[in-house]
Amino acid sequence: IARVRNPIYFEQIHILKEDLHLSMAINPELTVANEISRVLIFPSASKVETFVKGKIELVEVPLREGNPIIGMSLAEVYRKYQIKILVCAVQRGKEVYIPDGSFVLELGDKLHIAATHKQLELLFQEMGSRKKKIKKVMIGGGGRVSFYLAKQLCNMGMDVKIIEQNRKKCESLCEQLPKVTIIHGDATDHELLLEEGIGEADAFVALTGLDEENIITGLFAKAQGVHKIIAKVNEDSRAQMVESLGLDSLVSAKTATADAIISYVRARQNSYSNANVE
Repeated sequence: IARVRNPIYFEQIHILKEDLHLSMAINPELTVANEISRVLIFPSASKVETFVKGKIELVEVPLREGNPIIGMSLAEVYRKYQIKILVCAVQRGKEVYIPDGSFVLELGDKLHIAATHKQLELLFQEMGSRKKKIKKVMIGGGGRVSFYLAKQLCNMGMDVKIIEQNRKKCESLCEQLPKVTIIHGDATDHELLLEEGIGEADAFVALTGLDEENIITGLFAKAQGVHKIIAKVNEDSRAQMVESLGLDSLVSAKTATADAIISYVRARQNSYSNANVE
């Protein structure tokens, strides 16, 4: 398993894997960008993972005030909405429960739900938490994650704006991403954010190199009424603190990389175990 971060190398990864006999190659920045783009497709979810080549999605959904399923048991939710979902786990405070049909949902619970994309759309629609589609995205910081993310979002038809302090990075991004608006400036400058229309953005993604800057700009964007805030926070202790402040969509290159490697290793273990059984 090898980490490959350079975009040029990663574009030729299939050839490199064959020549170097790599079982798996992972690009941390691209992995994080993929995670962010999935969350932007489902703005009501704080985390989204895919399985079975994208056919099944696992989403983390926090139950906020006004959600109609609060106070209902999982059996009652199914009887009322008839939507095919599997609630794999419920996080309540520091406790994690593997629920059955009699489990009653409470305000503040985080549901981990597995279902097809279509069934999840129906669920969010019935819960009244399906927000309008993300069309305008502002990104603070112009690093590799921002490059991969902006490229994906443009392909989805979104209007993307990147604010980057380094002039050379801005010039490079302009050449590589002709459809993206690149602003040379400090993403932590509140006046600049207001001038560039942060209040009109559907989502703000804080991707500077410092956790503290991402937290501050994320909270400022939230105060300006931006519906979806995503912040890159690598330090685990800071991530736990930020969740209590209301920034529920946090990403980390370290965590995303570790999760991808663990998933691959577990899949290999399962394949090996199944082969032995057969």
